[in-house]
Amino acid sequence: MEATKDFKVTLTQNSRLKDITLQNIPFGKCFTDHMLVADYSGGQWHTPEIMPYQALSFEPSLAVFHYGQAIFEGIKAYKAKNGSVQIFRPMDNFQRFNASAVRMQMPEVPEEIFMEGLRALIDLDKDWVPDFENHSLYIRPFMISSDHAIGVRPSENYKFLIILSPTGPYYAKPMRIYVEEKYVRAVPGGIGFAKAAGNYGAALYPSTEAHKKGYDQVLWMDAYEHKYVQECGTMNVFFIIGDKAITPGLEEGTILAGVTRDSVITVLKEMGLTVEERPLTIDEITEAYKAGQLKEIFGTGTAATIAPIKELGYKDFAMLFDVDKWTVAPEVKRRMDAIRYGDVEDRHNWLWTV
Repeated sequence: MEATKDFKVTLTQNSRLKDITLQNIPFGKCFTDHMLVADYSGGQWHTPEIMPYQALSFEPSLAVFHYGQAIFEGIKAYKAKNGSVQIFRPMDNFQRFNASAVRMQMPEVPEEIFMEGLRALIDLDKDWVPDFENHSLYIRPFMISSDHAIGVRPSENYKFLIILSPTGPYYAKPMRIYVEEKYVRAVPGGIGFAKAAGNYGAALYPSTEAHKKGYDQVLWMDAYEHKYVQECGTMNVFFIIGDKAITPGLEEGTILAGVTRDSVITVLKEMGLTVEERPLTIDEITEAYKAGQLKEIFGTGTAATIAPIKELGYKDFAMLFDVDKWTVAPEVKRRMDAIRYGDVEDRHNWLWTV
């Protein structure tokens, strides 16, 4: 065991990279050689350790299994043309992670553990960053409650981890989306703004029902009237109506403040579009489509970046789009990629070099 910059580091004896093909690798199914683990107990964080990626051993009474104190983040690192590895806006994810921790009554993770741990881990496994178009290294920081006791209360012990996964494109083709009118994702006062595991678990049943109807995902509506748009599956969503880009606002706390969402808003404005963050109803969307004003719909998120929507199904009405003729979403993606892969100057200071 050796200590490096206050991190304990245990190296794997045999890298698995030699047995992996990084091109066209599926999302979230392959993990790098190492992971970071840090424990919280006695009211403080202890020295993090970078160790070989491995299974963890828990007792059946582990608190997270019973009461769901679990949060996570999604970040990506890219291989630039000059060979350097750049992480996209990790400080924003760090801040959002701790906002989720506060809402879920979990301890905030110190910056030196989250950010420097991220840097040290990726530097160690940098050869795993794919060097192909639309490929990246997906970074998953997460925290769970780790008391070995049953009782409805905040845990006194927590475990923070970071694992890394090389990945190719998340969605292989444009999506078909079903407007969900019965089940809801979030309510005002709830945890919709937090990246908490329970949000995603509760979404699985409605998503599966949509799959049975031939759709890829659902468009979530508000909990009270089922008419105001919230998110699209696990992504933020944008509608190009006329010369405006409209996306639901964050004021009610029912929508995740996406880092990609914020980046896309910046890029859209640079492209000359007016961006409106405001309540948007499904009726307004339908009327705009019938009037020929609804030009494009796309989701945004870390995993997919830009996910075009070729069909939006509402009741018995199908809104269809010729994605090949789109101009806005493809240009947003092109500009985002140019920044992330180092083809243009990073004027926004979004990139963080490993």
